[in-house]
Amino acid sequence: MSSTVITNIATLVTNDPSLGDGSPLGLVQDAAVVIDGDHVVWTGESSKAPATDNRVDAGGRAVLPGFVDSHSHLVFAGDRTREFNARMSGRAYSAGGIRTTVAATRAASDEELEVNLTRYLEEALRQGTTTFETKSGYGLTVADESRALRIAAAHTDEVTYLGAHIVSPDFADDPAGYVSLVTGEMLDACAPHARWIDVFCEKGAFDGDQARAILTAGKAKGLHPRIHANQLSYGPGVQLAVELDAASADHCTHLTDADVDALANSGTVATLLPGAEFSTRAEWPDARRLLDAGATVALSTDCNPGSSFTSSVPFCIALAVRDMGMTPDEAVWSATAGGAAALRRDDIGRLTPGARADLTLLDAPSHVHLAYRPGVPLVTGVWRQGVRVV
Repeated sequence: MSSTVITNIATLVTNDPSLGDGSPLGLVQDAAVVIDGDHVVWTGESSKAPATDNRVDAGGRAVLPGFVDSHSHLVFAGDRTREFNARMSGRAYSAGGIRTTVAATRAASDEELEVNLTRYLEEALRQGTTTFETKSGYGLTVADESRALRIAAAHTDEVTYLGAHIVSPDFADDPAGYVSLVTGEMLDACAPHARWIDVFCEKGAFDGDQARAILTAGKAKGLHPRIHANQLSYGPGVQLAVELDAASADHCTHLTDADVDALANSGTVATLLPGAEFSTRAEWPDARRLLDAGATVALSTDCNPGSSFTSSVPFCIALAVRDMGMTPDEAVWSATAGGAAALRRDDIGRLTPGARADLTLLDAPSHVHLAYRPGVPLVTGVWRQGVRVV
């Protein structure tokens, strides 16, 4: 292994408040980062950087941790352009659109699914995403759910079993039978390939009792819960997430005061997914309300073919600042350290000694440009586990 210093960094985001300006982002000006192998071993002022084997000049640009996208649905086939076009012409989004992707995914080969997955992972990497979670949920049979997870597990450790995305069309008249499948034979086949279990707790998908049964069964198999909660309407999802110590309650668009208090007083992260609201013209989540209450907030893409077909965390940062009441600092923290918290990881989402060497170099002097210059491809360099990949 060899060591590398990235120097002449105008603004370094460390996400360590003990460093630099003492803010949650731990901003260090005129900074440097030293990488040894696949980890960060030193951060600080450029003039104090230790000697290394290699040197990279950041050219007065900003460096921040690689983005942590803790919610995506990337194992799928097919296209839903017509649905999007119709919705933008006035038709409301409903959970039922998932069935279109289920049919296409079942018909696809393993190779086709993997080619599609890697295409979007490479797209996300070019935009600074160095850690991603992805789910099953578009097969809804034992064979199709397990193969989706097996394919995903070849590309990330953060794999989520989402057999409970919607009730399978094969069980349209027997939702209880489908819950039994999801918590039985399907779970047995999928658990070896996954770290997490998820459920879409929503009208048109699974109610609170069904969601509790599914997540509890997953916990018994060693999978940790996360949950699609309170996206389309008020419901029991957030309270259930807190009750079961879920790592994350995702969407969190329709919240009561009790929901906000529960999140603020728990270890469950509120993961907000503004790409979904953008693509469905739905009500924006109120990030300001959650942050002011003391909840931990993450920002992710929800990349999927139906309701949020974006792999761009920078785009989601811009949306969160413009329409969800977040400051640029808060949005960047939520897309890095917040995503790490939603995955219960402490080795990513920060640039301090001991952290994994996942870095994003911007063609801008400050992280604020991610919101200031929306839609501009600012990511000009990406290191993943110490290796420059962009």
